[in-house]
Amino acid sequence: MSTSVQTQVTFELTPNPATMKFLLHRQVTSQGFDCPTAQDAERSPLAAKIFGFPWTSSVYVGPDFIAITKQDWVEWDLLASPLCGLIQEHLERNEPVVVELVTTPEDDENDSPMVRNIKSVLNREIRPVVALDGGDIVFYKYENQILYIRMKGACSGCPSSSITLKEGIETRMKELFPEIQEVVAV
Repeated sequence: MSTSVQTQVTFELTPNPATMKFLLHRQVTSQGFDCPTAQDAERSPLAAKIFGFPWTSSVYVGPDFIAITKQDWVEWDLLASPLCGLIQEHLERNEPVVVELVTTPEDDENDSPMVRNIKSVLNREIRPVVALDGGDIVFYKYENQILYIRMKGACSGCPSSSITLKEGIETRMKELFPEIQEVVAV
């Protein structure tokens, strides 16, 4: 006899009107998984299921949420509740959300002390705040005093992402690391 996990999936708006954040109320992955296209959903059976709908633009699986971005031609009032049901059913059947790969540690042993410190601040301070709105920010590279980051989930394509980037992330990183001249999204 298999037991199913009872999970009440809920949803909330994000600053990006095209993206809805679905709260899973439990951890489903140890790190975020970005699916900007259906082809990228190969490691996420749930994202692949969501991409089965033609209105899906992208899916981001966070540790305890899923941010889904829709096409402009359909409205959330038609999609949100049925999506909650689909996600909840997937979880109750104990189907995998993300098939985890064995990965190397985020801190590369070749990272400079500056890069290690930047990654630490991003992970401790920035990412948890951005995750509240269904997004994620990950380190890409640091070179020539410019910090390059990737914006994922609800942050990707969000009308207010440039404000988040410049007035939030860049301001905080420059406070902590005066040598950083600019923060750029790639």
